Amino acid sequence: MTEHRTSYPVRVDGTSDPEAVSRGLWLVKWLLLIPHLVVLLFLWLAFYAVGIVAFFAILITGRYPRAMFDFNVGVLRWSWRVHYYGYGALATDRYPPFTLKEVADYPAHLDVDYPERLSRGLVLVKWWLLAIPHYVIVGIFVGGGLWFGTQGSDANDSWAAGGLVGLLVLITGIVVLFTGRYPRPLYDFILGMDRWALRVAAYAALMTDRYPPFRLDQGGIDPGSTPAIPTPPPPSGVPSGPAPVTPAPVA
Repeated sequence: MTEHRTSYPVRVDGTSDPEAVSRGLWLVKWLLLIPHLVVLLFLWLAFYAVGIVAFFAILITGRYPRAMFDFNVGVLRWSWRVHYYGYGALATDRYPPFTLKEVADYPAHLDVDYPERLSRGLVLVKWWLLAIPHYVIVGIFVGGGLWFGTQGSDANDSWAAGGLVGLLVLITGIVVLFTGRYPRPLYDFILGMDRWALRVAAYAALMTDRYPPFRLDQGGIDPGSTPAIPTPPPPSGVPSGPAPVTPAPVA
């Protein structure tokens, strides 16, 4: 019997197209990403401000204001696309779009289920005390702590600063430089660590009360839960059924 994994309300997906990965483009992506990093600096400043307001809203009402929630999910989504393109994964050469909204045809997707109710008590401790074990693990993954805001307004690009992800992305870049192929084991492992970090990011940002699992879900497709980007219905006359999601193979 196939093992069923409990779904988590933070969904992170990615696909990799080896034919679209340039051997040398990764060497200059730091330059190409400057416009995104400038925008993200201001978006993350807004993210923190919105998070403070949401903290008090949850504490008083037990609800995360929907417009604020959607904005902060959008910031996480935008950041994930930038890191997927850049030095958090190097998994695509398609330039990230400048939008908070989901982009169906972009190879990186993120979504967070909106919680109708949140615990007023957990909001006081989950983002610092309860998340400490995950901070330790994610700190090893990305180096220097979580990229999403535990160290100040300039922390949003620390994902690529070091840690195991940074080391493996560097190795991947060298392999791609000489072979033009993204090794599948590296892709799966890097995506698993990125996914773990994003789950913890959403939890610490008060977007869910569900504690992140201590589980490295590797590969581009997040197991369990609803896909971050819905599968379109089949054309008329075509039998419906689960459409297989097959990321383009990597070496």
